[in-house]
Amino acid sequence: MDFRRVPAAVKAAAVVVVLLLGAAIGVLLQSSVSAPDAVAEPGGIEVGFAQDMTVHHRQAVTMGSWARDRTTDGAVRQLAFDVERGQTEQIGRMQGWLAAWDRPSQPAGRYMTWMPDDGHNHRGAAGFDGVATMPGMATEQELARLRSLSGREMDVYFLQLMRRHHQGGLPMAQYALDRAGVPAVRSLARSIVASQTDEVGVIEHMLFLRGAKAW
Repeated sequence: MDFRRVPAAVKAAAVVVVLLLGAAIGVLLQSSVSAPDAVAEPGGIEVGFAQDMTVHHRQAVTMGSWARDRTTDGAVRQLAFDVERGQTEQIGRMQGWLAAWDRPSQPAGRYMTWMPDDGHNHRGAAGFDGVATMPGMATEQELARLRSLSGREMDVYFLQLMRRHHQGGLPMAQYALDRAGVPAVRSLARSIVASQTDEVGVIEHMLFLRGAKAW
Protein backbone atom coordinates (compact mmCIF):
# COMPACT_ATOMS: atom_id res chain seq x y z
CA MET A 1 0.00 0.00 0.00
CA ASP A 2 1.23 3.50 -0.86
CA PHE A 3 0.51 5.37 2.40
CA ARG A 4 1.16 8.71 0.74
CA ARG A 5 -2.04 8.25 -1.29
CA VAL A 6 -4.26 7.39 1.65
CA PRO A 7 -6.55 10.35 2.50
CA ALA A 8 -5.73 12.16 5.73
CA ALA A 9 -9.20 11.43 7.14
CA VAL A 10 -8.67 7.70 6.61
CA LYS A 11 -5.29 7.85 8.33
CA ALA A 12 -6.75 9.74 11.29
CA ALA A 13 -9.62 7.25 11.56
CA ALA A 14 -7.17 4.35 11.52
CA VAL A 15 -5.18 5.90 14.37
CA VAL A 16 -8.35 6.34 16.42
CA VAL A 17 -9.31 2.71 15.80
CA VAL A 18 -5.90 1.49 16.94
CA LEU A 19 -6.04 3.68 20.05
CA LEU A 20 -9.50 2.41 20.94
CA LEU A 21 -8.43 -1.17 20.36
CA GLY A 22 -5.41 -0.69 22.59
CA ALA A 23 -7.53 0.92 25.29
CA ALA A 24 -10.01 -1.95 25.16
CA ILE A 25 -7.18 -4.47 25.47
CA GLY A 26 -5.75 -2.52 28.41
CA VAL A 27 -9.04 -2.50 30.28
CA LEU A 28 -9.67 -6.19 29.57
CA LEU A 29 -6.18 -7.20 30.67
CA GLN A 30 -6.45 -5.18 33.84
CA SER A 31 -9.90 -6.52 34.69
CA SER A 32 -8.72 -10.09 34.07
CA VAL A 33 -5.97 -9.90 36.71
CA SER A 34 -7.32 -12.13 39.46
CA ALA A 35 -4.41 -14.30 40.59
CA PRO A 36 -3.83 -14.42 44.38
CA ASP A 37 -0.53 -12.53 44.08
CA ALA A 38 -1.88 -9.87 41.70
CA VAL A 39 -1.80 -6.21 42.69
CA ALA A 40 -5.41 -5.04 42.65
CA GLU A 41 -4.46 -1.42 43.23
CA PRO A 42 -1.60 -0.13 41.06
CA GLY A 43 1.34 1.53 42.72
CA GLY A 44 3.56 4.38 41.64
CA ILE A 45 5.56 2.22 39.24
CA GLU A 46 2.54 1.04 37.28
CA VAL A 47 0.93 4.48 37.07
CA GLY A 48 4.19 6.31 36.37
CA PHE A 49 5.21 3.86 33.68
CA ALA A 50 1.86 4.14 31.88
CA GLN A 51 1.86 7.94 32.04
CA ASP A 52 5.49 8.53 31.07
CA MET A 53 5.65 5.84 28.40
CA THR A 54 2.52 7.30 26.83
CA VAL A 55 4.31 10.66 26.46
CA HIS A 56 7.45 8.96 25.16
CA HIS A 57 5.51 6.84 22.66
CA ARG A 58 3.51 9.80 21.37
CA GLN A 59 6.66 11.49 20.11
CA ALA A 60 7.72 8.29 18.35
CA VAL A 61 4.29 8.08 16.72
CA THR A 62 4.61 11.71 15.57
CA MET A 63 8.01 11.09 14.01
CA GLY A 64 6.90 7.81 12.48
CA SER A 65 3.82 9.36 10.91
CA TRP A 66 5.86 12.20 9.44
CA ALA A 67 8.49 9.92 7.93
CA ARG A 68 5.95 7.39 6.66
CA ASP A 69 4.11 10.02 4.64
CA ARG A 70 7.18 11.69 3.15
CA THR A 71 9.88 9.12 2.54
CA THR A 72 10.39 7.51 -0.84
CA ASP A 73 12.42 4.68 0.72
CA GLY A 74 10.31 1.55 1.11
CA ALA A 75 12.28 0.17 4.05
CA VAL A 76 12.10 3.46 5.94
CA ARG A 77 8.37 3.71 5.23
CA GLN A 78 7.76 0.21 6.59
CA LEU A 79 9.75 0.90 9.75
CA ALA A 80 7.94 4.21 10.28
CA PHE A 81 4.57 2.50 9.81
CA ASP A 82 5.51 -0.29 12.25
CA VAL A 83 6.55 2.24 14.88
CA GLU A 84 3.40 4.31 14.41
CA ARG A 85 1.04 1.33 14.49
CA GLY A 86 2.73 -0.56 17.31
CA GLN A 87 3.20 2.35 19.66
CA THR A 88 -0.26 3.77 18.96
CA GLU A 89 -1.76 0.46 20.10
CA GLN A 90 0.43 0.46 23.20
CA ILE A 91 -0.62 4.02 24.04
CA GLY A 92 -4.23 2.92 23.84
CA ARG A 93 -3.51 0.02 26.16
CA MET A 94 -1.78 2.22 28.75
CA GLN A 95 -4.51 4.84 28.58
CA GLY A 96 -7.05 2.06 29.10
CA TRP A 97 -5.28 1.07 32.30
CA LEU A 98 -5.13 4.63 33.56
CA ALA A 99 -8.84 5.08 32.91
CA ALA A 100 -9.61 1.81 34.71
CA TRP A 101 -7.42 2.88 37.63
CA ASP A 102 -9.02 6.36 37.69
CA ARG A 103 -5.62 8.01 37.29
CA PRO A 104 -4.63 11.02 35.14
CA SER A 105 -3.67 10.25 31.58
CA GLN A 106 -0.36 12.15 31.90
CA PRO A 107 2.03 13.00 34.74
CA ALA A 108 1.27 16.24 36.54
CA GLY A 109 4.88 17.33 36.89
CA ARG A 110 8.31 15.94 36.12
CA TYR A 111 8.97 12.58 34.52
CA MET A 112 10.42 9.32 35.88
CA THR A 113 9.67 10.10 39.53
CA TRP A 114 8.69 6.43 39.79
CA MET A 115 12.29 5.36 39.04
CA PRO A 116 14.27 6.71 42.02
CA ASP A 117 16.65 3.77 42.33
CA ASP A 118 17.40 2.74 38.76
CA GLY A 119 21.05 3.77 38.99
CA HIS A 120 20.78 5.69 35.71
CA ASN A 121 22.74 8.95 35.51
CA HIS A 122 23.86 8.49 39.12
CA ARG A 123 20.44 9.17 40.54
CA GLY A 124 19.80 8.09 44.08
CA ALA A 125 16.59 7.35 45.93
CA ALA A 126 17.02 10.17 48.41
CA GLY A 127 15.34 13.35 47.26
CA PHE A 128 14.90 12.33 43.64
CA ASP A 129 12.22 14.50 42.02
CA GLY A 130 12.32 13.25 38.43
CA VAL A 131 13.58 14.78 35.22
CA ALA A 132 12.28 17.53 32.96
CA THR A 133 12.95 15.57 29.76
CA MET A 134 12.96 11.80 29.38
CA PRO A 135 15.99 10.11 27.79
CA GLY A 136 15.87 9.78 24.03
CA MET A 137 13.29 12.50 23.45
CA ALA A 138 13.88 14.78 20.47
CA THR A 139 13.99 18.50 21.10
CA GLU A 140 11.68 20.95 19.34
CA GLN A 141 14.66 22.07 17.27
CA GLU A 142 15.37 18.49 16.19
CA LEU A 143 11.74 17.90 15.26
CA ALA A 144 11.76 21.14 13.25
CA ARG A 145 14.88 19.98 11.43
CA LEU A 146 13.27 16.62 10.65
CA ARG A 147 10.30 18.44 9.12
CA SER A 148 12.65 20.62 7.04
CA LEU A 149 14.48 17.73 5.39
CA SER A 150 13.60 15.51 2.47
CA GLY A 151 14.99 12.54 0.59
CA ARG A 152 17.96 10.63 1.96
CA GLU A 153 18.74 13.37 4.50
CA MET A 154 15.33 12.99 6.10
CA ASP A 155 15.52 9.20 6.06
CA VAL A 156 18.88 9.17 7.82
CA TYR A 157 17.91 11.81 10.36
CA PHE A 158 14.66 10.00 11.14
CA LEU A 159 16.56 6.74 11.69
CA GLN A 160 19.08 8.45 13.95
CA LEU A 161 16.36 10.14 16.01
CA MET A 162 14.33 6.95 16.30
CA ARG A 163 17.30 4.85 17.34
CA ARG A 164 18.12 7.29 20.15
CA HIS A 165 14.44 7.50 21.07
CA HIS A 166 14.14 3.71 21.42
CA GLN A 167 17.33 3.47 23.43
CA GLY A 168 16.09 6.20 25.77
CA GLY A 169 12.83 4.39 26.43
CA LEU A 170 14.34 0.95 27.03
CA PRO A 171 15.50 1.61 30.63
CA MET A 172 11.98 2.69 31.60
CA ALA A 173 10.48 -0.48 30.13
CA GLN A 174 13.15 -2.64 31.78
CA TYR A 175 12.54 -0.98 35.14
CA ALA A 176 8.80 -1.70 34.88
CA LEU A 177 9.50 -5.26 33.76
CA ASP A 178 11.73 -5.84 36.78
CA ARG A 179 9.61 -4.11 39.42
CA ALA A 180 5.95 -3.70 38.43
CA GLY A 181 3.46 -5.69 40.47
CA VAL A 182 0.65 -5.86 37.89
CA PRO A 183 1.22 -8.76 35.46
CA ALA A 184 -0.32 -6.93 32.50
CA VAL A 185 2.13 -4.05 32.99
CA ARG A 186 5.08 -6.43 33.13
CA SER A 187 3.81 -8.12 29.99
CA LEU A 188 3.67 -4.86 28.05
CA ALA A 189 7.06 -3.78 29.38
CA ARG A 190 8.53 -7.10 28.23
CA SER A 191 7.03 -6.58 24.77
CA ILE A 192 8.47 -3.07 24.57
CA VAL A 193 11.94 -4.24 25.58
CA ALA A 194 11.87 -7.02 22.98
CA SER A 195 10.42 -5.02 20.09
CA GLN A 196 12.50 -1.88 20.59
CA THR A 197 15.71 -3.85 21.06
CA ASP A 198 15.01 -5.59 17.76
CA GLU A 199 14.17 -2.31 16.04
CA VAL A 200 17.38 -0.69 17.28
CA GLY A 201 19.29 -3.48 15.55
CA VAL A 202 17.26 -3.01 12.36
CA ILE A 203 17.82 0.75 12.42
CA GLU A 204 21.56 0.36 12.92
CA HIS A 205 21.72 -1.97 9.92
CA MET A 206 19.67 0.47 7.85
CA LEU A 207 22.01 3.31 8.77
CA PHE A 208 25.01 1.17 7.83
CA LEU A 209 23.51 0.39 4.43
CA ARG A 210 22.98 4.12 3.87
CA GLY A 211 26.55 5.01 4.85
CA ALA A 212 25.43 6.92 7.93
CA LYS A 213 26.50 6.77 11.55
CA ALA A 214 24.32 5.82 14.49
CA TRP A 215 24.30 8.32 17.33
